[in-house]
Amino acid sequence: MLISDVMTRKVRIASPDQSLQQAAEIMAAENIGCLPVGENDRLVGMITDRDIAVRAVAQAKAPDTTKVREAMSADVKYCYDDDSVSSIAGNMGDIQLHRLPVVNHDKRLVGIVAVADLANYDGPDSAARAICGISGD
Repeated sequence: MLISDVMTRKVRIASPDQSLQQAAEIMAAENIGCLPVGENDRLVGMITDRDIAVRAVAQAKAPDTTKVREAMSADVKYCYDDDSVSSIAGNMGDIQLHRLPVVNHDKRLVGIVAVADLANYDGPDSAARAICGISGD
């Protein structure tokens, strides 16, 4: 099974120039914990609710004026849409990430895959492999 078979295709994207408050509002409205950050049709980062809390709020940065680029992770890990679910489950565990952006071979964002997606479509074995790696067990 390929990642394209299990990924979420409808992905909201944040701009690096949006405020953290705007990114948090999108996350709240969509009930999600992270947003890929895109600029000029390229994936340039990821921003999570934890990034906002730890890299901004905990440092007393104003969420209405602090830009996403100031709190995002710029070292983006991703996978390709034609990667196998089993290889990505292991990879997510190895790099300790709950979510990965999915790109095509032109490196255009086409979706996002979460550990929950692995469990829903490929059964508990793939999700367990990723979770064990993430938790360090």
